[in-house]
Amino acid sequence: MMLEANNRQVAALALSLLDLTDLSDNCAPEAIEKLCAQAVTPFGHTAAICIWPRFVAQARAILGPNSAVKIATVVNFPSGDLTVETVVAETEKAIADGADEIDLVIPYKAFMAGDEQAVRTMISAVKAVCTPPVLLKTILETGELKDRGLIRSASHIAIQEGADFIKTSTGKVAVNATLEAADIMLTCIRESGRKVGFKPAGGVRTVGDARLYLNLAATIHSPDWPMPSTFRFGASGLLGDILAVLEGREPAVAAAAY
Repeated sequence: MMLEANNRQVAALALSLLDLTDLSDNCAPEAIEKLCAQAVTPFGHTAAICIWPRFVAQARAILGPNSAVKIATVVNFPSGDLTVETVVAETEKAIADGADEIDLVIPYKAFMAGDEQAVRTMISAVKAVCTPPVLLKTILETGELKDRGLIRSASHIAIQEGADFIKTSTGKVAVNATLEAADIMLTCIRESGRKVGFKPAGGVRTVGDARLYLNLAATIHSPDWPMPSTFRFGASGLLGDILAVLEGREPAVAAAAY
């Protein structure tokens, strides 16, 4: 379906796959209220909201215990430099507060310095406290890894250590999601033979951008592969363009990307 889909179909699918994100440094409780409200639209709801750990309890109180909108939060974020013990404690607190999904930044700087075991230890320790149905998404920070071999190796390690998703980026560095990194990561998922999801994050701003990633996933896997259990977009600005398309008021600036 994806390759032939019209803009409205792509927008509707992207909405269902969106982790609506506010990880701004000055995020406040009022912004979380707004985010929770924005996550439910006349056209359906986003897959999740993605927020700082300190706001998880507030979001859970707003959304309720059985919300269709999942609550994702970040740990070891954005530096990837915290100790395993600190990150495990951060994860346990977030889950106790009501988080459904944990987005973990791997110790990518240690990995770039040759310490593969640091990545394995971190992921396995956090995975151990993410008992089902809590999902673990691992953020590889591909824009910093840069090297195709490193991105490929980090993807395979994360999958081997039990990650439910592999995610490109924090959105906090100069280079975030790219189609090149996505191609490597989606191929690694296919090679693993496991059901593992993929999440591009940072820089996906339009339905046109979303289409490129969805078509890539459809090509490497299958046209019906992108669904909330296997594909997410991490974005703060994408919702506006999705709604513009679904409401029939496509912005001129975004239309050029289609």
